[in-house]
Amino acid sequence: LNATAGVFGVESGKIMIDGVDVTHLPEYKRAKYIGRVFQDPMMGTAANMQIEENLALAARRGCRRGLRIGITKAEREQFRQMLRLLDLGLEDRLTDKVGLLSGGQRQALTLLMATLRKPKLLLLDEHTAALDPKTAAKVMEVTRTLVNQDQLTTLMITHNMRDAIEYGDRLIMMYEGRIALDIAGEEKKNLTVEDLLAKFGQATGTAETSDKLLLS
Repeated sequence: LNATAGVFGVESGKIMIDGVDVTHLPEYKRAKYIGRVFQDPMMGTAANMQIEENLALAARRGCRRGLRIGITKAEREQFRQMLRLLDLGLEDRLTDKVGLLSGGQRQALTLLMATLRKPKLLLLDEHTAALDPKTAAKVMEVTRTLVNQDQLTTLMITHNMRDAIEYGDRLIMMYEGRIALDIAGEEKKNLTVEDLLAKFGQATGTAETSDKLLLS
């Protein structure tokens, strides 16, 4: 994931995003292609800036910036409409500092910021792992809405077996740095957690039923 985002370099192979070779582009230059949400809700936003200021920064990601009004009236209305999608009441709090929001609200805002410019690739780095179950479910609901709305190609990293089965079109499980399982289509739709664990055990020659794999 970090190699795809440009945090780490690669020793061989190429990283292509929608036909563009980004293998040697630095992280900041990949920003025009990639949106990313981190596990820590505090990482994707600027706590001392207002909600609308955070959104304005996201709206200008990968673009040239000059001397002009920071946030226009039209942009403010656009932000308000987008925040309504979250169903968290944030559309009426545009000038509130982000540091006043809960972890779940900040993560939902980060998700909105990451998808605002409709990236070629959205990276979700265990983006609900630090949230309580109720809030995690809400953020996943928002994720599904935004991804489906803009038909975004998304790579979601998760240890939650149920989320892995329920969301997305293709499920890949890793073991010791290699792909152990690659399941898609009807086979994926009909999976249960028990099925998935059994397939993983068969593919890796292990009886891996640790708490880590059984997170729900």
